[in-house]
This record gives sequence, C-alpha cells and structure tokens, in this order.
Amino acid sequence: MSRSVTSTSPLPPRTLPREELRLVNRSHPLPAQLAPPSLAPALPGRPDILLESRAAAALTALVGSLGRPGEIVPVSGFRSRQEQQQIWDDSLRDKGADFTAKYVAWPGCSEHETGLAIDLGFNRPPIDFIRPAFPRQGICQRFRERAAAYGFIERYQADKEQITGIGAEPWHFRYVGAPHAALMEARGLALEEYIQLLERCAADGSHLYHEDARGRWELWPVPELPSVFAALPRDAALFHTGAGFLVAALRRTCR
Repeated sequence: MSRSVTSTSPLPPRTLPREELRLVNRSHPLPAQLAPPSLAPALPGRPDILLESRAAAALTALVGSLGRPGEIVPVSGFRSRQEQQQIWDDSLRDKGADFTAKYVAWPGCSEHETGLAIDLGFNRPPIDFIRPAFPRQGICQRFRERAAAYGFIERYQADKEQITGIGAEPWHFRYVGAPHAALMEARGLALEEYIQLLERCAADGSHLYHEDARGRWELWPVPELPSVFAALPRDAALFHTGAGFLVAALRRTCR
C-alpha cells in the first residue's frame, strides 16, 4: 500500500490527497499513521454522531432535499478504533461469530473509522444499532435514488457480497464524492471494482471520462511523486485510493 501524504507534506494544500476514495476492508486495513479526519455533526441537531466534514455537508444537503426532516436519522457515523473493537466484541458475545463476521467489520478495517461511512435508519423506533431498517420504499428509497448526485453510494449490496466480503447492508452509505459516486452507479461498480478499474487505467495509461450537471470530468491515476502532485492542473483534485493516487479534473463547466 502506498504511504499516505499527511498535513506535514511540503506540497501546497491543493495537492494534498483527499481520502474519499480510500478502500477499507480486511485486505486493505487503515494505516496506523493516518491523520484523523476533520469531523462535523452528520446532521443538524445530532452532535453525538459525526462524519468527515465534506461528507456531513453532503448528507445534510441530501436529507434536506427530501423535504421531510426527522424521518431519516443517523444511527452510526465516525468510530474510533476502540469503539469499533467494542462493537466487534459485543456482537461476538451477543450474536455469535457468523453474524459478526458478516455484518461487523474487523477493528482497523471499518469504513466508519474514516468518518466517510454513515448508517441510517427510518425513524420508527425501536431502531436496531447494528442493522437499522432502511426500506426500499418511501423516503428511504428516494434517498437512495438521489444519493449518487450528492456523492454517496450504497456500499454493501446483495449482488456484490462476493466482491465486498460483507453481507447486504441497505442502511450503510459511503461518501466517495463527485464524480465517483455517479460514475460507479452508472457502471454498476462496487468500490472494490472501481479501484480495480483505476488500477487497469494505471497499467495501460488510459483515462476515464464522465459528464454530469457540472461538466465533463477527466480522471487518471498518477504515481506518488511530489513533482507530479505539484504540477497538477488548477481545476484538479487529488485522491488517495489506498492503493495509489487518482486525479479528477473538471474540464468543461456547464452553463
């Protein structure tokens, strides 16, 4: 795995890699030296549940667009390594090994530790902390349908279980940002498959393209070299995938 560039890097702030695309699972654990995310309440009025600040702003905008405040509630957001360990231990004790292996991430391998993952529930108590109800109908389904436009993906889907290694979790959403969420949705890709696609692009030197309401995006992998980072176009953002680095540039803005 590539070494993460931290805030101590001499690179300009514009070229510091963003973490929205970082792949986190049993094969790609979080590095111990990764800087903690900048956190904010996942939704207004819920200071007890936090997300990475960009993800929190996007979630607030997405839920607000639905026009029915309070019907979708955050259940679990950012977790420390210690909190994830406690959840694992409690589930193992109360639910058993099979359930825990299917629905609870190993400490150090949980997306929740990045601050980029949120578990949501339909606000009809009692709400299960591990498996909150988030049905494929009504306001919850409308959230799903709009999620990609705000940078979120439904991370663990039933038809991707062999790829993700996690059972279907219709309540678990991951912030990957633009244009990645829409690109993944359009191509029917899990995050693992998207990273594999980027690795193939790195191997053959090809670029990806995607158009949305903002304009035409161009995406290409780059090596981990400060000289490359410093020479990025001004309209570009640099992302760390956990396996390498990706540039996303908005090449043409729609008017």
